[in-house]
Amino acid sequence: MHFDFTDLTPHARYKLLIATVMPRPIALVTTQSADGILNAAPFSFFNIFSEDPALAILGLEARRDNDGLKDTTANIKATGELVINLVDRAIAEPMAACAAKLPPDQDELAFAGLTPLPSVKVAVPGIEEAPLRLECTLFEMRQITARRHLCLAEVQAVSAREGIIDPANLHVSLDRYRPIGRLMGDRYAELGEVFALAVPEVEAP
Repeated sequence: MHFDFTDLTPHARYKLLIATVMPRPIALVTTQSADGILNAAPFSFFNIFSEDPALAILGLEARRDNDGLKDTTANIKATGELVINLVDRAIAEPMAACAAKLPPDQDELAFAGLTPLPSVKVAVPGIEEAPLRLECTLFEMRQITARRHLCLAEVQAVSAREGIIDPANLHVSLDRYRPIGRLMGDRYAELGEVFALAVPEVEAP
């Protein structure tokens, strides 16, 4: 079975991509306008991209009604800062609530029952209930189409809930950190069976 993307509408491509490339990590991104208005929105077009420099990548979509910038994109462009709050099962429902279409002046965090927490390296607050927070500055924002921006964010610091990261060796406890992944539609997945695979050693010729 073969699907030629040149024959498909953007919506059909979207359906195939999100239903095949999964699970995807979720970034619950907090940003702040130049006037100090806080915004929170979840994204699953997201991943880490590089360690030197330390970069995360976000796919940002325009408003569907008028192709105007959504708050996240506009705020990052205006201030150059964002916090990527990672999501576990404990904050899954509040994360989904942050995707609700609220008026511009309504606080998503208050609506979702989440608590803003001052960051260390950036002015934008993170989310206290998040297991991990990546404090970021804008590295590059590129407009791909009228509806899509690509954001490269440079990670300046990581903050973690107590017990998740061992400060001695930077090991992350999978007993303490159980991230969820986005599937398709309104479906998500918890971290299931964890197994190890060793890379085969090949003798040099």
